[in-house]
Amino acid sequence: MKPIISASECMSESAGPRPPVLLDVRWQLGGPHGRPDYEAGHIPGAVFVDLDAELAGPAGSGGRHPLPDPAEFGAVMRRAGVDRDSAVIVYDGGQGWAASRAWWLLRWTGHRDVRVLDGGLAAWTGELSKETPVPAEGDFAPEPGALPLLDADGAAALARSGLLFDARAAERYRGDVEPIDRVGGHIPGAVSAPTAENVGPADGRFLAADALAARFAGLGAERDTVDVGVYCGSGVSGAHEVLALEIAGYRAALYAGSWSQWSGDESRPVATGPDPQ
Repeated sequence: MKPIISASECMSESAGPRPPVLLDVRWQLGGPHGRPDYEAGHIPGAVFVDLDAELAGPAGSGGRHPLPDPAEFGAVMRRAGVDRDSAVIVYDGGQGWAASRAWWLLRWTGHRDVRVLDGGLAAWTGELSKETPVPAEGDFAPEPGALPLLDADGAAALARSGLLFDARAAERYRGDVEPIDRVGGHIPGAVSAPTAENVGPADGRFLAADALAARFAGLGAERDTVDVGVYCGSGVSGAHEVLALEIAGYRAALYAGSWSQWSGDESRPVATGPDPQ
């Protein structure tokens, strides 16, 4: 199943006999909470999900956005009306990072029918609603492990033996600036692959599958011969890159702790400077 869906397709499915569960995951790093925007207008029937509180565990040694407890995540999804076999469509304000985090978590915990609204709410041309739905309790039961996941040691090993993409902006990869974490730079051996280059500059929609495949191949991804992993700042934009890789036909692992966990451990080595490739 294609992991993204267009606004027109979403509108058509929502009007059909088995409408999908819609999740609104508007979020900005360091920005205002997404709930007021949701209350001001959302796709009819959509349920708001809080990335910081519901799609992540408490910040700490696992990074800024460690994975949530699977049982707690399952309870959040059931309250949102997610069933084992329901179609789920996730959207955010347009950047796609938060929606991809929800997509990845659902896929990682075993839900098969989940897609991201390509272009987010900005692509939606239908009416918006201010009504807060109260869906019937779903029966989704998370079974973690359906997508590959890396810890810090696994990320370090993959950077040596396979291909580890750093999805942050290039200046953070190089260590020129670091606005959030303890130190700038990257995991030794990682390859710079900024998430922003997976989408069109005008509309934030994913590039076509062949364009994405060409991009990742140019960065060293050899289909079926090289293991690929991704990390970012805290496991949010990295999920977006994993989704882009899936569109392109690659199965990539996510290092969920990402740079916020890696750089928080002073025993971990840090590389700086331009991409060696």
